[in-house]
Amino acid sequence: MSFGSLEFIFLFLPVSVLIYRLIPGKKTLARKIVLLVFSILFYIWGDAANSIVLAVSVFFNYVSGQQIRILAQEENQARRKKITLISTVAVNVLVLGIFKYSRLSLPIGISFYTFSALSYVFDIYYGRAEDSGSLLDEMLYILFFPKVLSGPIMQYKDFRRQLSEIPDSGVRRSDFNSGMYLFIIGLFKKVLIADNLGTAFGQISSLQHMAGLTAWLGMIYYSLELYFDFSGYSDMAIGLARMFGFHIEKNFDDPYLSDGVTDFWRRWHISLGAWFRDYVYIPMGGNRCSKEMQLRNLSFVWILTGLWHGNTLNFLFWGIYHGFFVILEKFVIGKARMSIPKPVRIFLTDLIAFFGWIFFFTPSLGGTVHYIGQMFGADGLGFADSASIYYLTGNLVLLIAAVLCCGPVLKQVHASLVYRGGKKMVYVSAAVHAVLLIFCVANMVGSTYSTFLYFRF
Repeated sequence: MSFGSLEFIFLFLPVSVLIYRLIPGKKTLARKIVLLVFSILFYIWGDAANSIVLAVSVFFNYVSGQQIRILAQEENQARRKKITLISTVAVNVLVLGIFKYSRLSLPIGISFYTFSALSYVFDIYYGRAEDSGSLLDEMLYILFFPKVLSGPIMQYKDFRRQLSEIPDSGVRRSDFNSGMYLFIIGLFKKVLIADNLGTAFGQISSLQHMAGLTAWLGMIYYSLELYFDFSGYSDMAIGLARMFGFHIEKNFDDPYLSDGVTDFWRRWHISLGAWFRDYVYIPMGGNRCSKEMQLRNLSFVWILTGLWHGNTLNFLFWGIYHGFFVILEKFVIGKARMSIPKPVRIFLTDLIAFFGWIFFFTPSLGGTVHYIGQMFGADGLGFADSASIYYLTGNLVLLIAAVLCCGPVLKQVHASLVYRGGKKMVYVSAAVHAVLLIFCVANMVGSTYSTFLYFRF
């Protein structure tokens, strides 16, 4: 089941919210059970055939985490505790690798729920979370339906703290309202912007030969589609979690306004970057070591990031590609880049990011090289032809809207009007969101279903 489906919006979501909110205050256990039941139903509805893989992961990591917790309370067990951790990580990585790099059907969300499970084990190992030993808590953390399929990857220590604080007191009306609005904004990004950009990109990518401008437009449309698709999903997930009283940090922070590659990766898929930082980069030594060791740490993290995203050489080279620019910016260019005007820095950063996404949508390294060649006239059709003009003018309004929505301007205008305009503007804001929802639903009814791009990873 997808957040962007009619059965989710008009059946699953209202029923789950209604039952959850009917539970009296202080009924913490009942709230946990209801959330867990709906989370299990949500996953089975979407991928019943592979539910056993998720179940085995949940119970295996629970047993491993509890063994680590018990060993931590005993004397002279540091070695056994470390061996248990390494063995647990190895099994998780092996299972993830088998499914990603074989012909087996890839369980939906396996990359995300595996990293959630590892966060559970790591946080117990490092003593970052006060674990009660509750199987219910661990299951709810991994299976929590707003985040199980494509994140954000909320760390166990953060979820555990909220689990003991928020559900016990119920959901505040302000949280529910802001969550609902955020869900609608995410749906708007996905249905009205990303899906239409995907249609434009699909038309271009089906061409065997194209002029340079057409290929450039294809790269731009895909780059914008990927952002609105995944940031839309993240907004919907964060909004859903807030409707149930949980706060997940934002996963995107206007990344296409970044003025450097390092800055870009602080703004794009923030939860994944935080996971690699906290559980891989820092334990390896992070920045508190020699330059040579920092280079090793960064290179290793970026190779893992590429492998996490996909099972072809394209994704490995995509990780190496971004790792190269991060290292170049950090150790070679340094502060000298600040002498370049900020608009130019933003343009160059987006250019690097956009070229990187070509690795995502081409089937092989040869396909990547071929597509880049088409951008520079390799097909012999010149820079522009009638097809280029058609794909540009036919999507110009969509392109302008997408560019405007990439930044904070519209959000700032909305916030200024609502918070400074009094109660009347709050009603206007509610009406605007209602209209957006109607347009989204109308578009969903009249178009073919399009799954979220990150479900493939």
